[in-house]
Amino acid sequence: MEEASFWEDASCAKKVIEEANTLKGWTLPYLDLRRRFDDVATLLPEAIQTEDHHFVLDLEKELRAIDAELAELEIRKMLAHPFDKKNCYLSINAGAGGTEACDWALMLSRMYQRWCVRRGWKVEALDTVPGDVAGIKSVTYKIEGSFAYGYCKAEKGVHRLVRISPFDSNAKRHTSFASVDVTPDIDEEIQVEIRPDQIRVDTYRASGAGGQHVNKTDSAVRITHLPTNIVVSCQNERSQIQNRETCLKLLSAKLYEMEVRRREEEVQGLGEEKKKIEWGSQIRNYVFQPYTLVKDARTKYERGDIASVMDGDLDGFVNAYLKEFG
Repeated sequence: MEEASFWEDASCAKKVIEEANTLKGWTLPYLDLRRRFDDVATLLPEAIQTEDHHFVLDLEKELRAIDAELAELEIRKMLAHPFDKKNCYLSINAGAGGTEACDWALMLSRMYQRWCVRRGWKVEALDTVPGDVAGIKSVTYKIEGSFAYGYCKAEKGVHRLVRISPFDSNAKRHTSFASVDVTPDIDEEIQVEIRPDQIRVDTYRASGAGGQHVNKTDSAVRITHLPTNIVVSCQNERSQIQNRETCLKLLSAKLYEMEVRRREEEVQGLGEEKKKIEWGSQIRNYVFQPYTLVKDARTKYERGDIASVMDGDLDGFVNAYLKEFG
């Protein structure tokens, strides 16, 4: 990297920098944890001998922090799939439950935005379809950060909510569903053929924020891939051309992931059934009444502090999934 000719081949230089950053992402945290542990090991006997209880408590707190960060590195070690270190697209779609489901989809979108903030990731809304009465019918985010896809893939599936409905004057309990889909952001050098005769492009006026330009022109774009019936849309950019480029990139990512998974399933001799967004297909249950509990149906990991979970404290669920399924 220090050679003068390093930047002559930009694509090669980019790969080398990415590899170097990946290695630094492992070595630097490990060396820092090792240094901090050695410091505690050196200071703890002296603190005990002098009966400095406050100092001992501080050192114990540091050991717990080291243990938590080491556990995080162990989780990252499980993210060995080529897609795991990539950025990703996360989509939320309201399912069975009408207005309740749209409100639940909005609650999930806030939860994931706050989770991304906790992890230091960048999150950008590409497309949002509001509900007829409240909430949202669907939303797609682009998430950029270290191992974004590797962690977010644990959230892929149907999420079920049980609560007393704020939209029901009789204050009855309602059950709502929303699905979460996660797709890796594939590399630009990976080419996926999308023929013009295989897609239908629709333009429409954006419904989200963006000023007068967004609301007065047909800048939003929706692309339907006819052979697979995959639909992608984007209204985040001001230009129709920019929205079209984003849609094509998202469609390429979905088609590439679909082909890779198809080949993996052929090798394994099994296919994963596409589940409906309704009762019996959920991966996680969120219960607000008559008690508070969030329980993952795959790992059995559960939390009673539902407010913290909805505020983006999802690492326990994600780590439990990665430990069991990788």
